[in-house]
Amino acid sequence: MGYETLMHGFQTIIEPFRIKSVEPLRITSAEERLGKLKQAGYNLFALHSDDVMVDLLTDSGTGAMSSEQWAAIQRGDESYAGSPSFYRFEAAVKALFDFKHVIPTHQGRAAEKILFSVVGGPGKVVPNNTHFDTTRANIEFTKATAVDLVIPEGKQPSVYHPFKGNMDLAALERCITEHGRDKIPMVMVTITNNSGGGQPVSLENLRGVRAICDKYELPLFLDGCRFAENAWFIREREPGQGERSVTEIVKEIGSLADGMTMSAKKDGLANIGGWLALDDDAWALKCRNLLILTEGFPTYGGLAGRDLDAIAQGLQEVVRHDYLMYRIRSTQYVGEGLLKLGVPIVEPTGGHAVYIDARALLPHIPPLQYPGQALATALYEEGGVRGCEIGTVMFGLKPDGTEAPAAMDLVRLAIPRRTYTQSHMDFVIEVMGRVMKRAKSLKGFQIIEQPPALRHFSAKFAPLL
Repeated sequence: MGYETLMHGFQTIIEPFRIKSVEPLRITSAEERLGKLKQAGYNLFALHSDDVMVDLLTDSGTGAMSSEQWAAIQRGDESYAGSPSFYRFEAAVKALFDFKHVIPTHQGRAAEKILFSVVGGPGKVVPNNTHFDTTRANIEFTKATAVDLVIPEGKQPSVYHPFKGNMDLAALERCITEHGRDKIPMVMVTITNNSGGGQPVSLENLRGVRAICDKYELPLFLDGCRFAENAWFIREREPGQGERSVTEIVKEIGSLADGMTMSAKKDGLANIGGWLALDDDAWALKCRNLLILTEGFPTYGGLAGRDLDAIAQGLQEVVRHDYLMYRIRSTQYVGEGLLKLGVPIVEPTGGHAVYIDARALLPHIPPLQYPGQALATALYEEGGVRGCEIGTVMFGLKPDGTEAPAAMDLVRLAIPRRTYTQSHMDFVIEVMGRVMKRAKSLKGFQIIEQPPALRHFSAKFAPLL
């Protein structure tokens, strides 16, 4: 609690760590960056990371591990079956989420693939506050339907609500009654709500979802990628929670669910890994069989033992108050800097990223000309800052091949954990200020090549004249 006490007396955000190793950045010119964009088909995923100066594409697996995590890697045991690294990993997960079965996977989307291969299928419907891209894709791959039911405030970037990630409880109940309980294998809640601006879900809302699930005898699963950040927001914003520890809140969150998918590349503070955890014995048996077929033996699940140990240590560090206060406050700092420039963002600022409202900033670019893509490429061209479009490129393509505008067109600036300093963030704010000055001159894009699913990863674009 020392860091929390200290920060109440100072304005400067001091990182609660020292830097032990550094990695050089390659400085590029605007002309060089424009050439790299053209070579990449204007898709920021296709850039070489060496050509990026400040990489905010994702916070997934891109953070810096602690000295204790690197020490844990040295303890890693690479036995094929029954490695002690697995049992340390399992114990660390169960210390926070006491589910009966913990199944390691190489990352979160592998857990989703296994889970929905077991419970999905044609005619099935999976409600969520907002599915993220891989979750939706893995559901739709089984010919099931993914339904988003976030509260109305969650679709309005400039409207303030402390828990904009909340599920619309009335809409959830309507969804269940309209489709029928037998067509819904589970209800999911994503914490924090990544596609909706990294916004948290309240304990009150989770309890409400649990009550509806109990009423209709449906299991509740969490997409728990940023569970610690969500718990911190509950502690800071929800009445009656301010005196509780983050660990206590996380345990209550877990107690409300029947299982979870998890990417440990987020709030596991690791560079790779994830898990599927659940209580149902029959589902767990089927999931483990699929794991063996696609990932590996159940005590390593596609991971090296050293990675399991790194996750186990990361789960101890991520719930510490000094880390979380720094994490949330430093992200808020970027949001405040952008707001001072008049940049429209999703408010309040989320935990892992700042989301710029590209549709509001570039009203002259229609959604089907991808204003988020236009803004993201402009940020890279201007200052070598790589962000990620979260909008019509990512979510506009429907399973039947038709296209429609997404609910919002955002650009996510996802901040890797313990990686960049405040001066890097000041530079990002300055780059955005320069882009703001020429915002009216930015043009939209057309897609000239795309895959049938998850097109944002590999589509090729051409600027409209």
